[in-house]
Amino acid sequence: MGRILETELYPPVKTFLVAQGYEVKAEVGSADIVACRGEDEPLIVELKTGFSLSLFHQAVERQAVTDIVYVAVPRGTGRRFQASLKSNLKLARRLGLGVITVRLSDSFVEVHLDPAPYAPRKSKARKDRLLREFARRVGDPNTGGSTRTTLVTAYRQDAMRCAAYLEANGPSRGAEVAKATGVAHATRMMADDHYGWFERVERGIYGLTPKGLASLQGPKGAVDPADAA
Repeated sequence: MGRILETELYPPVKTFLVAQGYEVKAEVGSADIVACRGEDEPLIVELKTGFSLSLFHQAVERQAVTDIVYVAVPRGTGRRFQASLKSNLKLARRLGLGVITVRLSDSFVEVHLDPAPYAPRKSKARKDRLLREFARRVGDPNTGGSTRTTLVTAYRQDAMRCAAYLEANGPSRGAEVAKATGVAHATRMMADDHYGWFERVERGIYGLTPKGLASLQGPKGAVDPADAA
């Protein structure tokens, strides 16, 4: 297949809109397609040979004229196109835009999304988790935008308090560590041992591993999976 042109999308989209009672004209002002039907709000379609940031920029600009704005692209095949379509539908939904694809082999036009105000569904569980982490974290130990570095979470800070206590006092009972450090879940934390810092010396008593001792010298390396979870 040769290079696709935006003009190839126009006839199928126009035919589709005309069938729905619209009068359709191309290149009106800065819009690729303008369609009008009676007293309805005008409909605008922006054409592109593929999803791109510039396509969405143009479509958002058209929302200054009307709330009914679509983007139209050729319909591709395969998993790569389906993945692209899925992710771009999410973006379009957030922007209040509609999405149309055109199968150029037979001029089949499909509307995947109609323009509508976007009201994101909030996750109370995720919000609560975020606020708990914010409240539990002591100070501001990280730098915003950091990558490939160990992030200091509230969980890690609790683990470091437990490790520091064991370094100073030797193997200890979980209840003692919890009371001395204020880490209420100290026993569970040392038993789970996400970082490889703790070892059970005997029932209910935990000590530091060499890795745990080294951790007290300061965070190094890549982001810890337990922190990222």
